[in-house]
Amino acid sequence: MIYRMRINFCLTVSIALIAVSASAAGDQFSALYTFTCNGSQFQRVGPCPQGGRPDSLIQGTGGNFYGAAQDSSEGTSAPNGGTVFSLTPGGTLKVLHTFVAGTNKKYPNGNLPGLITEGPDGKIYGETIYGGVDGCNGYCGYGVLYRVNTDGSGFQVLHKYCSEKNCADGEYGGELVVGTDGNLYGTTYYGGVNNAGTIFKVTPSSGAYKVVFNFDISSSGEGPSALVVASDGTFYGLSVSTTLGEMLFHYAEASGQFQAFPMNFPLFSGLPSSGFMLTLGPGGNFYGIYAIYGTSGAGLFEVAPDGTNLQLFPFYTTRNGAGAPQTMILASDGNLWLDNYNGIGGEGYGDIITLSPTDGSLIQVLSPFSATAAVGAYPAELFQAADGTFWGSTYQYGKASKNHFADGTVFSLNAGLPPR
Repeated sequence: MIYRMRINFCLTVSIALIAVSASAAGDQFSALYTFTCNGSQFQRVGPCPQGGRPDSLIQGTGGNFYGAAQDSSEGTSAPNGGTVFSLTPGGTLKVLHTFVAGTNKKYPNGNLPGLITEGPDGKIYGETIYGGVDGCNGYCGYGVLYRVNTDGSGFQVLHKYCSEKNCADGEYGGELVVGTDGNLYGTTYYGGVNNAGTIFKVTPSSGAYKVVFNFDISSSGEGPSALVVASDGTFYGLSVSTTLGEMLFHYAEASGQFQAFPMNFPLFSGLPSSGFMLTLGPGGNFYGIYAIYGTSGAGLFEVAPDGTNLQLFPFYTTRNGAGAPQTMILASDGNLWLDNYNGIGGEGYGDIITLSPTDGSLIQVLSPFSATAAVGAYPAELFQAADGTFWGSTYQYGKASKNHFADGTVFSLNAGLPPR
């Protein structure tokens, strides 16, 4: 294994440049929709009819946007419910489905929706974090996989995770992707026959759910990341093995072939818990975020599709970790864009940063988020729409009218980039 390691414990972009970038970005951001709840802006307790804490957003093939909001009310440490919604480019929102407690608050059809995907059949597919089991209240169960039509009709639970003995069908599913065979694929973080996670397939025509690969902690790793679709239509992802360390894995749905490649991170570095993400770069290599044990900061890494030629770029931040990056995308300007939940310094209300895939350097920091900003605070999602603008969501805050409080937004960012 050949890798080049370049560690730099100094942030190389000046504070002045960052401040200018943040200020210049102010007028580029717009709050397209604000999720409001009924109640005092100071107490922040009450029901949220359209949902609250939006944490997923995609653009559908028809041009509208679709997303999921985590909860249906605020005021407790254990929020429940949630909604699936559609949103026009002009900001008109429609609730497609609300997850309700049901009899005895068991949430049989799911609780707290997560990431969503548009299937090849035009339906919205998604998963919930909890719910789907009988005999419990609130935060229990391992979630469900569901689908719903884009007009809100036809809601259907396709699978309840951990419904098989010893959770052989997996538990805690992640984002789905579409395969070249017209089926949807995803991973579960736990469960499977080895309790190390799975890759599963969903057939749109029947809604059938099937595990197609079981991870093993020693050979293929455990806790797989979400799948990334490569240019040839096959899937890649990340996992961690007790014997081989951080792994890059490859799965070809056409043949069912699975391969796992040790990336050979140095012993003192690896994948941070907040940066377990993988992005396909401009040259066909993969990019992710790494950290160093016992050291504040994070940097960009690059690795070939066979796990070789690992390169660790210098830290782009040296303060309190990576700021909890939520999404990393390759934008139409050829750079990598990330949204950080807590901000690049690990403190504050979040930001959006741009990194160079050439050397991992920090290009700009955009910081429009706060408890009083119209776009809200704590970004949860970021993607680039077909016209080149960025769209995303924030978990909390925003602007609300009297006797209401804001519980997150959908925002757009016009950074002047060309269409995708």
